[in-house]
Amino acid sequence: MRLSSAASFPARKAPADAADHPWFLTAAERGNPATRLLPWTEGNTVHALVHGRTYFEVLADVIERVGEEDLVLLADWRGDPDERMRDAGPTVAEMLAGAVRRGASVKGLLWRSHLDRLRFSGEQNRNLSQGVNELGGEVLLDQRVRPMGSHHQKFVVVRHGARREDDVAFLGGIDLAHSRRDDAEHAGDPQRQPFARWYGSSPAWHDVQVELRGPVVREVEEVFRERWRDPAALSRLPWHVVPDLLRRLDRNPSTLPEARPAPAPRGTCAVQLLRTYPNRWPGYPFAPDGERSAARGYAKAMHRARRLIYIEDQYLWSTDVARVFADALRREPDLHLVAVVPRYPDQDSRLSLPAVRLGHAQALEMVHEAGGDRVLVLDVENHRGEPVYVHAKVCVVDDVWATVGSDNFNRRSWTHDSELTAAVLDERRDEREPRDPAGLGDGARTFARDLRLELWREHLDLTDDEGILDPAEAVAVLRARAEALDLWYDGGRRGPRPPGRLRRHPLEAPSRWRRWLASPMYRTVLDPDGRPPRMKVHRRH
Repeated sequence: MRLSSAASFPARKAPADAADHPWFLTAAERGNPATRLLPWTEGNTVHALVHGRTYFEVLADVIERVGEEDLVLLADWRGDPDERMRDAGPTVAEMLAGAVRRGASVKGLLWRSHLDRLRFSGEQNRNLSQGVNELGGEVLLDQRVRPMGSHHQKFVVVRHGARREDDVAFLGGIDLAHSRRDDAEHAGDPQRQPFARWYGSSPAWHDVQVELRGPVVREVEEVFRERWRDPAALSRLPWHVVPDLLRRLDRNPSTLPEARPAPAPRGTCAVQLLRTYPNRWPGYPFAPDGERSAARGYAKAMHRARRLIYIEDQYLWSTDVARVFADALRREPDLHLVAVVPRYPDQDSRLSLPAVRLGHAQALEMVHEAGGDRVLVLDVENHRGEPVYVHAKVCVVDDVWATVGSDNFNRRSWTHDSELTAAVLDERRDEREPRDPAGLGDGARTFARDLRLELWREHLDLTDDEGILDPAEAVAVLRARAEALDLWYDGGRRGPRPPGRLRRHPLEAPSRWRRWLASPMYRTVLDPDGRPPRMKVHRRH
């Protein structure tokens, strides 16, 4: 059944928007009055699921318990039907097929990928869609994006007919795909996807997802429902439409089951969903000019940063993004920026590599110029000395405000593709010193601090939090351990390997003529701008 328009659905009633909030965007600040999302929700539990192996195990446990009257919603950039959720299975396709056979309603939106020869995921997503749909599910291929854009959101929502207390949502950076099922040892996923030569035959992979319970589950569900109800054709490209018709693929979303009330409060975390949607023609009914709340949310949080911004990111390029951090570093003389990024890009083609290095170099030059030695950019390796691909999208500010999501720190993620991120502010305060790192009265919050410490313990080979609670001391420990490991390599690897997995990230600055040659591809293909023309002119989000 084709839905005629989004106007058939009454707007959800949102509470009166606060005049301001120190960390979260108000409804007005989101800049998208057409959305049905609430500004934020309170009373949630949030658990960080670090590594794909952890996430896949938890997700499989949840979906294997669904049955009649239950609803499973998923959105993904890539889905490999044969990817195993555990060593002994099930695969992604078997997991979803099992839910359908037990009577659950399974609905999905997979990005309608670019051509397979460009090393994307067209065939994999198509096979997953067909396999689930043949059993009675409904997983659609969605290309309702800007030209050369993608649906990059990665989330799953499970609503229960009888066990409402078990309602849950997962979101973050982890696709249901090959290479993602790694763990803290970083030996890699036995099922690998084609990857850059630097990462070897079994690429080590670092990533983070969050498990959400409480009222925010209904908000993540609404993100799916808004996209599902979009009346635009799933794809208008002739080389998509004709094969779909020949294969008799479903191109018309059915009507979703009626939405159930939000789960009851059950935790201490306030959660705001931050998103990106581009300015598209025709416009999204729920975001006619697009939405850039991810960019706005980070910009607002950086104004409150005083001691430490910690990020993990797959890219960290674009001067539009770097400027947000550079402004904060110039404004706050005691502020440190620590970034953990991949040592090498995920693709090694001669065509794209110069453009990738250009964007990365421009961003790092900008933040280094603003912060000097208060900026520490690192990459990760495993204990065998093999580089770990950092695919996580994490930000923690002063151990107060934290984000986990799908958006990278680049212009594409902040303006051009669809993205979804959870910003978390825990009411619980961590009473360990320093109790208020920023000195603004916010106090250290349990979720944000625990997330940072869990990541740092792994990266530094620590078994406790000694020396890494206070931001100033913590940065000194990071710096010292990275320098010790670098010196060990420089000295010919003599003696025991120093503890830790972090190394100084090299800055490869292209020559002037290489910058000139790479700039057009970087700006138009790798890091395009999806803002409306008036916002591009005034450089506003």
